[in-house]
Amino acid sequence: MVNEISNDPQQRLEKFRQHIEEARKLQDDILKYGLDAAYLYSDDVDGDWLERWGEDDDEPGYVELLTNFLESDDSVAVKVRQQLQHKSIPEIIDELELCLSKLTEEDRIFAMKNLLVGGVTNSGSNRDSGDKVDEIEFLDLAESLLEKLTEILR
Repeated sequence: MVNEISNDPQQRLEKFRQHIEEARKLQDDILKYGLDAAYLYSDDVDGDWLERWGEDDDEPGYVELLTNFLESDDSVAVKVRQQLQHKSIPEIIDELELCLSKLTEEDRIFAMKNLLVGGVTNSGSNRDSGDKVDEIEFLDLAESLLEKLTEILR
């Protein structure tokens, strides 16, 4: 999700002032109450949250989701592995993260196509781009891959 940043200087200044006031209040509370100020800002200061840290991490993480997909028998994953057989799964995930970080969907698709063609996402293709059939096939695979990744990472 992209955060919208206001270009209006007055709104930005007002938001900055608000953050300064909140920081001043926190500082005053810490000076006034000492460590007990934590009770003002947290509901479960005395709870066992530190002992339970990490116990609720049952959901697989981002990298684990991508790894599971790339190692699966899904037709798109199989095609990606075949096309990028010279790269390890972690290398493919790193490249996919670069592709997914592109702002527009069109940029993502073309970055993935470049990855699938055999180049790295920043430097273009290692193949002759004159073969339109291959270009279309790679673009179709890139679109399918983007759809799968979007579905998996929701």
